[in-house]
Amino acid sequence: MIRVEDLPAAHPGRRLLTGRTPFFAAPTEPRCSYCAYVPRTWTPEARMPVLVAVHGTGRNVGALREGLIPFADRHDVIVVTPLFPAGIDDPDDVHNYKTLDAFGIRFDLVLLDILDQVRERWNARVDTVMLCGHSGGGQFAHRFLYLHPERVEAVAVSAPGSVTVLDPTRAWPHGTADTRDRFGSTVDPAAIARVPVLLVIGADDDGCADLAAMGEPGRSRPAELARLAASLREHGAAVRTAEVPGVGHSAAGTQPSITAFFDDLLTG
Repeated sequence: MIRVEDLPAAHPGRRLLTGRTPFFAAPTEPRCSYCAYVPRTWTPEARMPVLVAVHGTGRNVGALREGLIPFADRHDVIVVTPLFPAGIDDPDDVHNYKTLDAFGIRFDLVLLDILDQVRERWNARVDTVMLCGHSGGGQFAHRFLYLHPERVEAVAVSAPGSVTVLDPTRAWPHGTADTRDRFGSTVDPAAIARVPVLLVIGADDDGCADLAAMGEPGRSRPAELARLAASLREHGAAVRTAEVPGVGHSAAGTQPSITAFFDDLLTG
């Protein structure tokens, strides 16, 4: 694999591999992929930090990356946006990645392998990363935090339709009782509590109709987010919440709150 630092400064590969990059197949699961935004100020010595942004069910990865470019340029941060495609094994499935495993794929490990490649190609700092996700991406993000808190510097979760609470009596994905058997690791609430968390939703995003159509009548996105906040706080996590006026179920609408959260993290 080409490392950007091995290319001469005038090589066209430098232009291809900085700014908006192409999509690359994930190293160990080529049905998945990722693209990145690498600030033009990149140098191998910079060891830029990384923000991972996980798409929702609609998988609008291009718009997701585009909206984070001003943040990336402001802080010299590499943005990595994985694509977990719909229709793996089941042509009608759109949910596969949200609970981290489906059809024999561990989507959390796919992301970790992507980060290893990001480290090698751009000499990026990926031991810990900032992580965010909207809707289905918010489901992925908080569940990834549960299994890999040591890899997450801070996490922003936007408007998930379903959450996992830190309940050792309920099976995954409702609780965390069986993670040792399912994932090979036991959830550590104390480690999770060390990670700053933002929970954000649009004020006009109740989600009741969407969830009812998916067989979950009586549930709402605000209620799910409140359950997650209560569970995390019960175990000592520092949780910030935000409700964005006039915004429905919109990744773009909650993104300013997410970037403000990470702005605060990076500026101290």
